[in-house]
Amino acid sequence: MKLVFPNGEHATALLATGVNRIGSDPEGAVVIGGPGILPRHLEIHITSTGANLQLPEGAGAVTVNGKPVKELMALRTGDQVGFGAVVAKFVATEPAKTVAGSSPLPPSVVAAAQAMALDGDSGATRVRAAAPKFVLRGVSGNTFGKMYGVTGPMTIGRSAECDIAIPVEEISRRHALVKPNASGLQVEDLGSSNGTFINNKRVQAGQLNPGDELRLDQVRLILVAPGMEIQQMQQKAPAAEVASSGGNAGLMKAIAGVVIVASLAVIAWLVLGR
Repeated sequence: MKLVFPNGEHATALLATGVNRIGSDPEGAVVIGGPGILPRHLEIHITSTGANLQLPEGAGAVTVNGKPVKELMALRTGDQVGFGAVVAKFVATEPAKTVAGSSPLPPSVVAAAQAMALDGDSGATRVRAAAPKFVLRGVSGNTFGKMYGVTGPMTIGRSAECDIAIPVEEISRRHALVKPNASGLQVEDLGSSNGTFINNKRVQAGQLNPGDELRLDQVRLILVAPGMEIQQMQQKAPAAEVASSGGNAGLMKAIAGVVIVASLAVIAWLVLGR
């Protein structure tokens, strides 16, 4: 994904996965000076499913397609982003084509297939698709059993423009925002009608840790972190309790079982996607 500047204020800027800070700050991802441009004028968050424009604290005035931006919003290819006297065009890469009647593959699966195709005799190193650190697993209604990988700041709502789109009438078009941090997800309600709940407690903002339940009206999701689960299980099996070779074999089987279950969870996420 990239920003193109038709008026030549800046060379074409490639946007990386994660937070891209744009403004006059020399340490930003895209550095542009000029009248009315603040150090951290705006941010564009890139995830595996799209891009969101956000206004950080102290941000300047921003427009998208001539309309003022007042809150987080999704960007689509061709959108015109205006800030200060600058106008930039947001351009997304062309989505992968699918066979008529089939479901689109998750981006991670497409990336893995492309990497494998390059492996061959070209000498290229095969790139393994990285699994998300945190996954929201549906435990109610039409989300039951579905896996939603959280790879960066992502919006949840019934609108198709959300990063995690859940088409049920009980939740708002843009219901909540989740952001990964060291221990789980930071959750923010985006002015929903029926509320955002963590472990049945209504919150405007809160912390969601692995094992906690996120509820958007009647839509329920559990936060899981497969890698953390494996580590915790291994730490809970003290070597002192294994006194014989038979005990060693039992321990190895138990650990192997945990690894297989966690691997199946990740594979399920890669296959089912959103």
